[in-house]
Amino acid sequence: MHVPDGFINAPVSVAAGVVAAGAVAVSLKGARRELDERTAPLAGLVAAFIFAVQMLNFPVAAGTSGHLLGGALAAILVGPFTGVLCISVVLLLQGVLFADGGLTALGVNITVMGVVTAVVAYALFRGLLTVLPKKRRSVTVASFVAALVSVPASAAAFVLVYAVGGTTDVPLGTVFTAMVGVHTLIGLGEAAITAATVGAVIAVRPDLVHGARGLATPLKLRVGGELVDAQPAVIEGPVRSPRKVWIGGLVASLILAGFVSFYASASPDGLEKVAADKGFDKGAEGKEHATADSPLADYGVKDVDNARLSGGLAGVIGVGATVLVGTGVFVVVRKRRTSSETAASADTRTPEAV
Repeated sequence: MHVPDGFINAPVSVAAGVVAAGAVAVSLKGARRELDERTAPLAGLVAAFIFAVQMLNFPVAAGTSGHLLGGALAAILVGPFTGVLCISVVLLLQGVLFADGGLTALGVNITVMGVVTAVVAYALFRGLLTVLPKKRRSVTVASFVAALVSVPASAAAFVLVYAVGGTTDVPLGTVFTAMVGVHTLIGLGEAAITAATVGAVIAVRPDLVHGARGLATPLKLRVGGELVDAQPAVIEGPVRSPRKVWIGGLVASLILAGFVSFYASASPDGLEKVAADKGFDKGAEGKEHATADSPLADYGVKDVDNARLSGGLAGVIGVGATVLVGTGVFVVVRKRRTSSETAASADTRTPEAV
């Protein structure tokens, strides 16, 4: 749902940019509480994984495709504040390096694709976990529902922005019905990808899933005929490194972006299709992307004639750039934690299950 330049007028684009900047500033502060020495590199990996999976457009209807937005996945894996930053990093690199999503519309895209999806998904996810059994399966189920709802919520947010600053005169009811309808279908794909990814991580390292923290059911012991909570045992020794998960995730991202992306659907995505069908793409006609001359524009390497090789190399470069930039940002954010915050985090960290 990358909004191009020209769909939204300049004043509203600027206003959306201010909103996005404020959300990023709040998220930078909030991410300090979510990140530690283990999760900062993982957050960079999550951003790279989302970049890779966004290259995999899947068919959802005749002549229409969809792709992962990723806000729900990022929020559940690394936290809502860090999740907003993950999507912001992805969108920035896509716009600058790959000419995907307008640069003047970057604020709109961060707000609609990052902030709305992360906030809506994580709020619904936490709400579901309060009523579902405290089991790992509940995390996967809640992830599915939260991701599903986040996509039409993002589409509705775009319609709201379009209502205020759209550059063409198309009935809002028509835009709303078409956008929410097709993005509900795309949401099913988003939900399946999100649930599968969260389920895979939680199966091997539940301690690394932010949304699964605090779900362990306390052990009960019968004392004098009554059930009482057992005191948790203190496990000595170093905390397990997430290195294997990081390496596995990076390899998966490189394979998806470098090889599987060649088989992605070539049909226009939901926003492109609706815009063409309903006529509100006219505002973008004749507008060339500011980075159209980038050597990686349109997810291909310039002067590489073989389409498979060109797209694969672009995907690999994109994953590498995203993991480097994302990890750098999150390590810096983590290092800004004060010594008192670090000590408090160490005091409250619970030993992981063995």
